Amino acid sequence: MTMNQKNAAEQGTPRSFIRDFLQQESSAGILLMGVAALALLVANSPLGPAYFEIQHATVGGLSVLHWINDALMALFFLLVGLEIKRELLEGQLSSWPQRVLPGVAALGGMAVPALIYVCFSQGKAEALRGWAVPMATDIAFALGVLALLGPRVPASLKIFLTALAIIDDLGAVVVIALFYTSELSLPFLGLAAVAILVLVAMNLLGIKRLSLYLAVGAVLWFFVLKSGIHATLAGVALALTIPLRSSGSSAEANSAPLLRLEHGLHYWVAFLIIPIFGFANAGVAFTGMSPRDLLEPVPLGIAAGLFAGKQIGVFGFCWLAIRSGLAQLPADSSWLQLYGIALLCGIGFTMSLFIGALGFAGLPHLADETKVGVLAGSVLSALAGAVLLRWTVRRLG
Repeated sequence: MTMNQKNAAEQGTPRSFIRDFLQQESSAGILLMGVAALALLVANSPLGPAYFEIQHATVGGLSVLHWINDALMALFFLLVGLEIKRELLEGQLSSWPQRVLPGVAALGGMAVPALIYVCFSQGKAEALRGWAVPMATDIAFALGVLALLGPRVPASLKIFLTALAIIDDLGAVVVIALFYTSELSLPFLGLAAVAILVLVAMNLLGIKRLSLYLAVGAVLWFFVLKSGIHATLAGVALALTIPLRSSGSSAEANSAPLLRLEHGLHYWVAFLIIPIFGFANAGVAFTGMSPRDLLEPVPLGIAAGLFAGKQIGVFGFCWLAIRSGLAQLPADSSWLQLYGIALLCGIGFTMSLFIGALGFAGLPHLADETKVGVLAGSVLSALAGAVLLRWTVRRLG
């Protein structure tokens, strides 16, 4: 252990940060379960028409749903970007040995669900637009399920799941940037590039004041919104320019701008922004739907991708990495427990709904089918993972 690591351990920073993160995400996941159920109840109640009407009401040139998905979710992506940067530089993904198992698992967990979805899409062009929907894992939802199982699930598996989901989020960001971008406006794209250069220059000059970064970030968000690239990606770009390290002692390092912003954002994102997004996007009216509709390519492909694809991809790639000697089984865990975590990776709520909204914009019937598929695949994955992990806890307890 290096001197810096000893100092950090004495301060309790890494361990307490991870513990606090897991506790917050677990609580947020339990809240998200309730919000999703409430959205379905409201959408299929006498309040349903008002629920959908409010979403499409226009405020300041954008609908309420657009404000939620383009503006509020930019803060979610800002937090995602901050977490990715911190984990890659100083956290659970800061060295190649730490990155191997969650990285391989995330790769399998993105590739196999997408391939399964493509197989179910039957070559239909409209349906193919949702190929990336089952790629994502919802860390809050998954950790919420783990929280319901009690403290006997090994901490190493929770950290593995968190690291996997962070890499998964990075993959989702890349997919959104490359494949879910509309026609580009070169002037606004150029202005966005200038804003990013200003942020990079501020970082290089050692500027630590968060208010300046956030002010330029707000301008960047507007330029990205007008450029044709999805506005939420401005949050990721801003996050990558915010300084992580501070000069001085390890105690002063806790006041690094990135850590302060991440800590300040986390509660708001976990307990306000994501629940609002979940409530606005999870509601689907089942009126007029028949059981046959559930067998359409979009909902069936998404559900199969999340439930079957995630467990095959995550566990299968982990098995190959561990058996080949590239990685090791997480400490104090068993193969069955790792398989249970692979099942939980099929919970794709937040990012899956977000990608579905992008892929099927202007196609409300497919957007509704996406919600049904995401909910079905996520619920099946949550139940199967919870049952298996609970059984292993009792067996080993």
